[in-house]
Amino acid sequence: MGDTLHAESAPPGNVPLPSATQRVLRRVAAAFVYRDFRTLWLGSFTSSVGTWMQNVAQNWLILSLTGSAFFLGLDAFLQQLPVMLFTLIGGVLADRRDRRLTLMASQYIQMGSALTLALLVFLGVIRIWEVLTLSFVTGLAQSFGGPANQALLPSLVEKRDLPNAVALNSIQFNLARVIGPLLAGVALAAFGMVSCFTLNGLSFLVVIVALMSLHVRHIPPTTPQRMVDGLRDGFHYVRHRSGIIALIVIAAATTFLGYPLMTFLPIFAQKVFHEDVGGYSVMMAFSGAGAVCGALLVAWMGQYRRMGRTVLVMEMVFGGLIVAFAASRSIWLSYGILFCTGAGMLIIFSTVNSLVQLIVPNEVRGRVMSIYMVAFRGGMPLGSLAAGYFASLTSAPLVLGINGVLLACVSAYFLTRDHGIKAL
Repeated sequence: MGDTLHAESAPPGNVPLPSATQRVLRRVAAAFVYRDFRTLWLGSFTSSVGTWMQNVAQNWLILSLTGSAFFLGLDAFLQQLPVMLFTLIGGVLADRRDRRLTLMASQYIQMGSALTLALLVFLGVIRIWEVLTLSFVTGLAQSFGGPANQALLPSLVEKRDLPNAVALNSIQFNLARVIGPLLAGVALAAFGMVSCFTLNGLSFLVVIVALMSLHVRHIPPTTPQRMVDGLRDGFHYVRHRSGIIALIVIAAATTFLGYPLMTFLPIFAQKVFHEDVGGYSVMMAFSGAGAVCGALLVAWMGQYRRMGRTVLVMEMVFGGLIVAFAASRSIWLSYGILFCTGAGMLIIFSTVNSLVQLIVPNEVRGRVMSIYMVAFRGGMPLGSLAAGYFASLTSAPLVLGINGVLLACVSAYFLTRDHGIKAL
C-alpha cells in the first residue's frame, strides 16, 4: 500500500511539483476555471467600478445640495426600499423565468437611471427629489436582478467550488470599492460629477454583453405555480430550518447596525476630519481594500467546519471596530480601522451567503435567496434611515458607537444560545 501511495503522489516524468505560492493561488482562484463564471465576473467587476464611482459622486452631490445627514440616510433608504417591497416577487420569478434575461433587464434600467442623472447634472437642473427618485428606480431594478443573480451563481460552478465563487464575487465588488472611489476622486476633480454618472451608465453595457455570452440554459419548472403559492412554499422552507432563520437574522442585524458606518463616511470626512471629497474617497478606498483582503481569505479557506461560529466571532469583532471608529479622532488610525471593518464585514457577508447557498436546493434557491436578500439588503435602508434621524438629533459618532455595542450584543446572544448556526 505504501508503494502504491508513493507512486500515485509522485509527479509524472520530470514535471516539478507546484510551489506553495502556486497551490495557494490555485485554491484562491478555483472558480476561475469555469468560463461562464470568469466572463460574468469580469463584466460585473466593470459595472461595480462604475457603481462605486456614482456612489461617491452621488453622496457628495446630496451633501452639496442639502448639507444634511438625514438626506444621505433617506437616499440610502429609498434605494433599498424596493428591495423590501419587491424582492420576494423577484425570487419567485428567478425560479420560474430565465435568470439571465431577468438580469439583463435589470442592467438596462440601471443604465438608464445613471445616464438620466448625468444629463440632469450636466444641464444644471438637478434637484434633491430627482436624485431620490432615480435612487428608487435603481433599487427597483436591483430588487428583481438581485435574486436572479444569486440564483444564477451556483449554475456557473460545481458545488464544491461555490464558497470560492461567492468569495470571488465579493472580491470583484470590493476591489471595485477600492478602484471606484479613487477614480471618482480623480474624475470629480478633473471633469466634475457628470463624468462619474456617465461612466457608470456606460459600464452596464459590459455586463450586458457578458450576460449575452453565457452558456447557461434556462430549464422551466415542471409544475408551474401561482405567484402566491410560490411565495408560500419559499417561506415554508425557511420557517422549518432554524439554521437558515438564524443566518437571515445575522445578515439583517449586520446591515442594520453596521452599514450606517458607510453611510456616514461623508459626514466624518467633512465634519470630523475636515477633509474634502478626496479625503472621503481615500476613506472609501481603505474600507474596500480591507474587504478585498477579507474576501481573499474566505476564498482561500473555501468550505470548512464551524463556518457559523466564525461568523458570530467576526460579528463581535466588527461591532468593536465600529465603536473604535466612532471614537477615533486620528485620520490615520481611522484609515486602519476602516481597513479592518471592511475585512470583517466581508468575511461575515461572504460566509453567511455561502452557508445559505450550500444549504438550499436549486428548485427553491431563488425564493430563499430573495428572503435572505430582503433581510440583508433591507437592513441597509432601515438602518441608514434610523441612524440618519438619530444623528440629526445627536451626532453621527454617538449613533455609530451605540450601533457597534448593539451588534456585539447580537453576536453574544447567538454564541450563548443554540439556534443551529454554531453547528454549520
